[in-house]
This record gives sequence, C-alpha cells and structure tokens, in this order.
Amino acid sequence: MQVMVELSLYPLVNEYIPPIQTFIDRLNSYSELSVSTSSTSTQVTGEYAEVMKVLGEEMQRTHEEVGQAIFVAKFLNFDAMQARKSS
Repeated sequence: MQVMVELSLYPLVNEYIPPIQTFIDRLNSYSELSVSTSSTSTQVTGEYAEVMKVLGEEMQRTHEEVGQAIFVAKFLNFDAMQARKSS
C-alpha cells in the first residue's frame, strides 16, 4: 500500500529556515521516496512502511538537533495502481 504524507515543519527557533531546509534535504536523500516541496508543505509519497520508518527517524533527528519543533501532517493511503486507473 502506498501513502502520501503532507508535512509542515515549524521549528520554534529564531533561525527557522535552516532546520526546515535540512529536513527537506534529508528526505530528498531517500531514493525510494517521492518528495515534492511547495512554499508551505512537503509531500512525501512511497510504500507505507518505508515512509513511516523514514519520517519517524527524520522527525526524531530534527527534534534532537533543533529542540522544540512542531510537525503538522496529513496522511492519505492509496493503491498506486487504482490511482493510475482513475486518472
């Protein structure tokens, strides 16, 4: 099963852009994920278990490096083959 997660990160620090960019850059380093970034959020798509594993690790790393930070996420599960047929 595939999942698409739309994430927004709000680091509670004065210099908030570098932690956001670092998080996005780390997500982009995983070739098994599809990552699309807009001005307000980042969408991560891939196999459900892999996406959840990566997000758990990278969100924890962000909290350890930045301190307090808020993640807002929306999750949508879907079957990639069914989604292609619907288009």
